[in-house]
Amino acid sequence: MASLPRFSERAIRFLRSLKRNNRRDWFQPRKEEYEQHVRGAMLAIVEQLAIDLRRVCPEIVVDPKTAIYRIYRDTRFSANKTPYKTHIAASFPWRGLPKHEGAGLYFHVAAEEIWIGGGMYAPQTAQLHAVREHIAANSRRLRSIVDSAAFRRTFRRLEGEQLQRVPRGFPRDHEAADFLRYRQFLAGRELGPSFATNARFYPTLLETFRTATPLIRFLNEPLTGARRL
Repeated sequence: MASLPRFSERAIRFLRSLKRNNRRDWFQPRKEEYEQHVRGAMLAIVEQLAIDLRRVCPEIVVDPKTAIYRIYRDTRFSANKTPYKTHIAASFPWRGLPKHEGAGLYFHVAAEEIWIGGGMYAPQTAQLHAVREHIAANSRRLRSIVDSAAFRRTFRRLEGEQLQRVPRGFPRDHEAADFLRYRQFLAGRELGPSFATNARFYPTLLETFRTATPLIRFLNEPLTGARRL
């Protein structure tokens, strides 16, 4: 039986070296090493996810051609002019929604940490309002998701930016007031970068995505017209 995909020690060393030497004259002679050991490993992981996430969450789109982010930073509007990202990342959107809309799954491996999880990072105003209306009408379902043993064990709690007060249009004493203040809805876990080389990395990645799926599905219901069966 073939071993499950993961990153090599060489890939992690490359990311650490890139962080210290974030310059074109350093990267260009080593681009082949990046393609083989960093991007190549990520591609193998995404290709395996394309198979396994069909069973876990068939509504998630896993396309190896579009899931992996480019290493090149967009520096046009940033004070930070370093040309390269010091992590490699992939995201998986909800079927029927654009890549960066709605809630989806995401992970990255960086020189400093691994982050695995998902949620809704930057919802448009209309989407955020729709999600809040959905939460107000279904707060017990959301609470059962984030209070479940699996969610608490994996993510501890729901995270994301929050307002100081309950948003306009909802009573201050609403039973879902704590959820309605959220502007982002994130469920993630951090691991040390060396864990990316561990044989348990891919099973942990897949299980984390499995645990995040009920939250992702709940958040996308008002955006896709889906209804709970």
